[in-house]
Amino acid sequence: MKLHLIYARARNGVIGKDNQMPWHLPEDLAHFKRVTLGQPVIMGRKTWDSLPARFRPLPGRTNIVITRQPDWHADGASRAASIEEAMQLCGDVPDAWIMGGAEIYRQAEPLASTAVVTEIDADFEGDAYAPLLGADWREVKRESHTSNQDMGFAFVTYQHSRNP
Repeated sequence: MKLHLIYARARNGVIGKDNQMPWHLPEDLAHFKRVTLGQPVIMGRKTWDSLPARFRPLPGRTNIVITRQPDWHADGASRAASIEEAMQLCGDVPDAWIMGGAEIYRQAEPLASTAVVTEIDADFEGDAYAPLLGADWREVKRESHTSNQDMGFAFVTYQHSRNP
């Protein structure tokens, strides 16, 4: 199974503020849905909690939540204690997606083969930052767009050289 990262980040690396995205970009939400639909999504408990109740669990995807809380339970989601356990819960599928938060991205980055990043051409205040993709990552695809709110952004795919 290949593990992938998916996230949106501002030009200054911000991915969140107060457990929310500090921007509203419908085009990114639609892209996220297109990319992950039908595949497992793995997230931390705080990311799960940040989803509006009407979207929990994310429809059309196996939802796996990583938490240190052994008694944690939510309808429509499986609990895992680690990235490795979450990957086992995915079963026999070709792909799974890490969707946050910042600590889960940091833990998953060395295991991931690709990162699908919405790069927003603006700076935002925040308290959570995107994982640093080092020299082992290379850009393989870029689609530039302008949002309905006249904000520039790009869907960018990076590939990890050690986990192709």
